[in-house]
Amino acid sequence: MVNFILFLIVLGVILLLIWKFAVKITVKEKRGGEVFTTSKVSWLKALPIIIVGLLVLLVLPASIKVVPVGHCLVVFNIMTKNYSIAREGINFIFPFVNQTIQYDLRRQEYTMAKQRGEGRRANVDDALWSPTKEGLQIGLDLTCWHRIDPLRVAEIHRKIGTLYEEKVIRPSIRSVVRHVVSEYRVMDVYSAQRKAIEQAINDRLKTSLAKDGFIIDDVILRDVTFTKEFERAIEEKQVAEQTAKKMEYVLDKEKKEAERRVIEAKGKANAIEIVNRVLRKSPDYINYLYVDKLADDVKVIVSDQRTIMDLKGMLGK
Repeated sequence: MVNFILFLIVLGVILLLIWKFAVKITVKEKRGGEVFTTSKVSWLKALPIIIVGLLVLLVLPASIKVVPVGHCLVVFNIMTKNYSIAREGINFIFPFVNQTIQYDLRRQEYTMAKQRGEGRRANVDDALWSPTKEGLQIGLDLTCWHRIDPLRVAEIHRKIGTLYEEKVIRPSIRSVVRHVVSEYRVMDVYSAQRKAIEQAINDRLKTSLAKDGFIIDDVILRDVTFTKEFERAIEEKQVAEQTAKKMEYVLDKEKKEAERRVIEAKGKANAIEIVNRVLRKSPDYINYLYVDKLADDVKVIVSDQRTIMDLKGMLGK
């Protein structure tokens, strides 16, 4: 759009200059006294204007660079061999002697994931496998948010180039993650140590990549994958733990049942001892116990201290 507007402006200026310097207007009078004018273009004068105008039309659009928001242009002068930076907006950069390359200064995401279609390498399993302190292999899904230091764009372009993610970011992530994870046990990844692992990776990546001009905003561990052998071992361990807990429950139940029986036996023994003491003091207490044990629908008559009459049979007759 900007180039089109400039094209119209330059074209208008060219036509105006041709009209002013290359067009000759002559006033003539006919025999009848009528006055008329004629115009004639002097191509000798118009040719330089046209040539200069065409050059401007060719050079000017190539000199205008519109830098989007959040981007910048690295400008390299092939004559002076110097670098400069063109910021957001419209910039006039003389072509032919200047080479430009655009860089994105906004925060960018680099993901390494097992699931296809999620990571930067979308068509492959790109999980990051790393050994733990015990020597076991675990796969990590990881996302790193990074951006370029705006003050070091020219340096990055000169030393690394536009493929900085594959040349610097990815190798640094792999190296740092493997060093950090190797300091922790495999089960630490599932415990409160997971945050500590993330923070350690974050801190070391910031230090490592700052030397090359990159800023790390954050790193997160998204998912953890174990080998098939380790998953099978975890399942067997969980089954064993459940079996042990079940056996512990059974043993505890039997122990409590045994304790209950001991208490019950002691209670009965104490009751017998009490009855014996009462009988020694009052022998007739046995008659009371006998009557107390009869069913509710049995009618009895105690005629004296030694005789108990059962009326059940009598009433039946």
